[in-house]
Amino acid sequence: MYRKILVALENGRADDTLVPHIAELARRLGSELLLVHVADGWAARNFNQLKLAESAEMKADQAYLDGVAARLRSGGLTVGSELVLGNPPTEILKTAEARACDLIAMTSHGHKLIGDFFLGSTIDKVRHNTTIPILVVRAGSGTAAPF
Repeated sequence: MYRKILVALENGRADDTLVPHIAELARRLGSELLLVHVADGWAARNFNQLKLAESAEMKADQAYLDGVAARLRSGGLTVGSELVLGNPPTEILKTAEARACDLIAMTSHGHKLIGDFFLGSTIDKVRHNTTIPILVVRAGSGTAAPF
């Protein structure tokens, strides 16, 4: 059913909830995973235009992706990873379409209307601009199993 799942990682604690859910889903369905983190700091957003050097934050994000991918691969899963630069909703959508993903997995932090207004809702922007199904796991929900 889902051959390739884009897993939007934040490089934070929310990933501890999302990754085990998606790892189990991928095992059951035989799906390939594409781990994606969007670096959206100043250097990342201006990287190409200003021909900047890779920032320490971008290097740390890539190391994080590599580490999660290695752990999932050691569990027998097929995993790719990609660090993309820019606006998270835009880059998640572009990557999902370019890589032919048929499911996008993300975490929700449970912000209310005011929180979403001030913090912006990546999920909201993604869901309104794609026909690809989205799996949303509430950060901190359930017991995070090791992956």
